[in-house]
Amino acid sequence: MAGHDTTVRGFDAHWTPKDILGEMTLKTLMFSNDYRHIALKGIFTSFIMLAAGGFFALVFRSELALPGVDFLGAKVYMTLMTLHGMVMVFGFLIPLTVSINYYILPKILGTEKLIWAGAAQWSYWILILAAVLLVIGRPDFTWTAYAPMSFRTGNPYLWMGHVAILLVAISEFLAGAVLFRNAISGKGGWSKTPLMAWAAGTIGLLFMVSTLPLGFIGYGLLSDWAQWNPTAYFDPSRGGSIRFFLYTFWTYGHPAVYLPFVPAIAIIYTIMPRFLGHPMWSYWSGVIAFILLSIGAMPIGPHHFQPVYTISGDYERFVQILTMLVFIPSVLHVFNWISSLFMAPIPDSARRAIPFKFMVMSIAFIVYGGATAFLNAQIAPDSDFIHNTYWIPAHFHAMFFGFSGQMAFAGFYFLYPYFTGRMYNQAMANWHFWLWQVGLFIKITGMGVAGYLYFPRWVYDYLPDMPGWAEAQLFITIGGFMVGLGFIFFVVNIVWSSKYGKTVDDDPWPIVMNDNEAAEAAAAPAE
Repeated sequence: MAGHDTTVRGFDAHWTPKDILGEMTLKTLMFSNDYRHIALKGIFTSFIMLAAGGFFALVFRSELALPGVDFLGAKVYMTLMTLHGMVMVFGFLIPLTVSINYYILPKILGTEKLIWAGAAQWSYWILILAAVLLVIGRPDFTWTAYAPMSFRTGNPYLWMGHVAILLVAISEFLAGAVLFRNAISGKGGWSKTPLMAWAAGTIGLLFMVSTLPLGFIGYGLLSDWAQWNPTAYFDPSRGGSIRFFLYTFWTYGHPAVYLPFVPAIAIIYTIMPRFLGHPMWSYWSGVIAFILLSIGAMPIGPHHFQPVYTISGDYERFVQILTMLVFIPSVLHVFNWISSLFMAPIPDSARRAIPFKFMVMSIAFIVYGGATAFLNAQIAPDSDFIHNTYWIPAHFHAMFFGFSGQMAFAGFYFLYPYFTGRMYNQAMANWHFWLWQVGLFIKITGMGVAGYLYFPRWVYDYLPDMPGWAEAQLFITIGGFMVGLGFIFFVVNIVWSSKYGKTVDDDPWPIVMNDNEAAEAAAAPAE
């Protein structure tokens, strides 16, 4: 890293704390093109979405906690599960990680503005409209919207779910355009482009490319559903093709995994060197990993339906190989992070900082989730053992919430003193942190055990005499309620601290070492 500009790497403090929230009015909140206002609006809306999506989950989790507890019924259960999946992915995870990138990226690049801020505004409001339509339409076809079920079931307002899918595609396309445009706005050439900008460029391209098929899915479902039957893209009773739906949807659906994943990686590359006091172990391995990830994310969607007739033979094996290859950029990132953590003694200030704690545990969860993904990619175990069992939710909850969600919260805690001028309450933040680590581990591990015992997805009740099923579901539910309790601590903390937290006038994250760490750092050879 010798010769690299540490400011570009996100090493130095880039701005001073300020009570931006206190200065905001309703008008600026709604219509300002200041990147900080756009980001904060997206962040806090994402928290509302998390509260709603989490509440839906706790309700249907209570249904599954014990066998024979049938207080929802199949239709309400499927509706809540559909809303939970869509709200958590499209309303919470992706907007939260993107909004935090909106806030940090102009600082890292030195532009102090969000280029194409108007497009970011439209992206936000279109997503709000989609969320409203989802709640009114109450679709019950799960977040994957598989045809033909997704236009033959539900209530008369089911079409609102189809329109919402189309609107989400437009919103995400605009967000991708904003991220990509800002990523290429930095100065100094590619060799001095910060890793966060490489991440923004990667995710911007994935957004713009992958949302095109998602938009077609929304349009096609709406058109096939229409009473006058203008089209039959996906309706097999009128000549449509379910295979066409599967390939179209998963051309978006697998890159969608990376839409919150890559912005979360960007946050790591920004805050890790700030807390450690030195640049990342490797700059170019991060760049190469982003390039490989942008290439490998698109063509591997068919592994999501490899046990069915639509994919077989040499092509199935080809998809499996491509899926295995996409592990390489992920491992490059993880190795870079772990190596950076071991380059020098971790300062005592970092060990106490809540953002750093969340960051370290998010890395632990990506390793946990990635280990399970190795089995998902294999044709034989996926087809004969784990496909459509709870093993799959265990994997994507580890990756989505354990990694991306927790990394987003690390970014939020890091930014909190910068936009409030005050520090969060450490005790409440610690309660939030530990409830989430224990709760998520119990929940995700319980899902893995349930999948190992062949517990199927998308069921609202089960027989009591199946060995281990009831115990696994009870643990999953307990873990879910612990996560919910941790979120309550978080909400109380940020509201209380915004008024009563310790005032921060200078760098809120000074690097402080204890005597042993300082001595070890002094003895280390210079770069």
